[in-house]
Amino acid sequence: MKRIFPIALLVALAMVMPQMATPAWAHTPVILLNSDTTPKAGPLLVDGTVSFAIRASFTKSGQKKAFRAALKKGEELVVEYLIVDKKPENALKNRKLPRLVVTSPSGKKMVIKFNERTDFYYSSLNTNYIYLARYRAPAEAGVYQFVATSRAPAAVVLVVGEKEIPGEVKR
Repeated sequence: MKRIFPIALLVALAMVMPQMATPAWAHTPVILLNSDTTPKAGPLLVDGTVSFAIRASFTKSGQKKAFRAALKKGEELVVEYLIVDKKPENALKNRKLPRLVVTSPSGKKMVIKFNERTDFYYSSLNTNYIYLARYRAPAEAGVYQFVATSRAPAAVVLVVGEKEIPGEVKR
C-alpha cells in the first residue's frame, strides 16, 4: 500500500503537469493609443523577442500609430501583420490597409510588404485572423521603431517577437 500511493501521486502529477506548464497567455497585449503618434511617444517593448500583440485602430486616412522594441545582437527580429477576418478590414485592398515602416537602430527603413493572405483561427479568442505578412531577420543591437500609417479606417494586429512569456511594456 505504501508503494501504490507514491506511484498514483506521480501518475496524477504527470497528467496535470502538461496543463500547468502551458502558459495561460499567448501574446502580451498592447493597445496603441491616439497619442502614440511617434515611436518616442509610443510604448517601448523592453524585450523584442517576447511575443507582443500590438493593436492599432484608425478612424481615418493619414493617422499614425507608433511604438518601439529593443533587441540585442544575435537575437531575431520577428514581425507579423494580421487583420481580423471581418469587414471592413477583410474587404479592403492591400493598398488601403495601414502601411508599416520598421526602422532599425542603424536607421535602415523597411516597409513591411504584404506577401500572403493566410487564414488563421486563434482558438483562445475564438477569432479568425488573416496573415498579410511575416518577416524574420537577424536583429541589430538597439531599439527598432515601428510606424503604422493609415490609408483608410481599419484595425490591425502587429505581432513582434515569439517567446510565449509575459513581456514588459514601458510608456
